[in-house]
Amino acid sequence: MDSGPITIRPIAESDLDEWMRLRVRLWDANSEDDHRSEMLEILADPESQQVFVAEAGPNNLVGFVEAGIRPFVEDCMTDQVGYLEGWYVEPAFRHGGVGAGLVKAAEDWARSLGCTEMASDAEIGNELGIDAHAKVGYQETSRLVHFRKDL
Repeated sequence: MDSGPITIRPIAESDLDEWMRLRVRLWDANSEDDHRSEMLEILADPESQQVFVAEAGPNNLVGFVEAGIRPFVEDCMTDQVGYLEGWYVEPAFRHGGVGAGLVKAAEDWARSLGCTEMASDAEIGNELGIDAHAKVGYQETSRLVHFRKDL
């Protein structure tokens, strides 16, 4: 979709409703209360968490990336790893560089904090997410299936 220039920038307080709307689209199994709690935790820890948004106009966010710094990530070599915690772009804005712009902002942020590696994950079966990661240069390192059992 071409609606003019897209601006990639850090989240602002005025973006909270739009960020919530996009988070619900990405993680629709979570309640709004769970989203709100997670959002407040992210905003309260700017040294190790950051959110970047893609804005197509005033009060019109079309994507976001949540990034964090993790002390350990499977298959990484360092103890300060930038991590794509969540990444979403509205379907009408995909395949036009919005997602890549969001990821670049997260990578630049992690690099500014001394990280030399960036990592992420996608659920097995999420081919759209796996393909999106590959398109911005991420290499798959492993696959994992988690199990649980009630006792």
